[in-house]
Amino acid sequence: MLRSRKLSSACIALGAASLMVTTSVPLAYGHGFTNAPTSRAKFCQQGTVSNCGQIQWEPQSVEGPKGFPGAGPADGKLCSAGLGQFAQLDDPRGGAWPTTSVRSGQSYTFRWHLTAPHRTTNFKYYITKQGWNSNAPLTRSALDLTPFLTVNLNGAQPSTDPQHPGTIPSRSGRHLILAVWTIHDTANAFYQCSDVNFG
Repeated sequence: MLRSRKLSSACIALGAASLMVTTSVPLAYGHGFTNAPTSRAKFCQQGTVSNCGQIQWEPQSVEGPKGFPGAGPADGKLCSAGLGQFAQLDDPRGGAWPTTSVRSGQSYTFRWHLTAPHRTTNFKYYITKQGWNSNAPLTRSALDLTPFLTVNLNGAQPSTDPQHPGTIPSRSGRHLILAVWTIHDTANAFYQCSDVNFG
C-alpha cells in the first residue's frame, strides 16, 4: 500500500513537472529571411560565406525592436537587429559579401521565406544613398529613410513565401538593401540586409 502511494505521488509530481515544462514554452512568433535578393543571413546559412557564427543555423531569427527608422536596432547594428550572436552580419568584410546583380529602374520581385508566418503590419524596403560608406557598418545616415517599397498587410498573415513586386531605385555601384518585416501584435520586427551591385 505504501509502495503504491509512493508511486502515485511520483506520477503526480512527474505530471505536474511536465505540465510546467509544456506550459512555459513561449508561443511561436514569426520568423523568416529574404532570398531575393539573397540576404547576408541566407548566404551564411547556405555556406556561401564562412565564419558567420550562429546565424548559419538560424537565418530566420534576426529579430529586434520594431519602429524603424524612428526606433529599432542601434546604428551599426541594423543587419544583426542588435543581436550580439549575429554581429557578423554587421561586418562589411571589406566588400567581400556576395552581391545580387540589379539594374536601376528594373522591375524586381522581392521574396521572403517565412519559417513561421505571423500577423503582419507591413514589409518595407530601404536602400543606401549614393556615396554611402560601404566599409562601415550600416547606419541610418547611410540609408534613404523613405522606403522605396512598402507592402501593407494591416494585421493579415502572409503566406510562407511572400513575393513583393517593386522597382529598383536608381543607383550605381555597390549598395545595401535593408528589408524590415514588422510583426503586427508583438513589439518586434525582422531585419534582413542584402548586398546588391548595380551593373
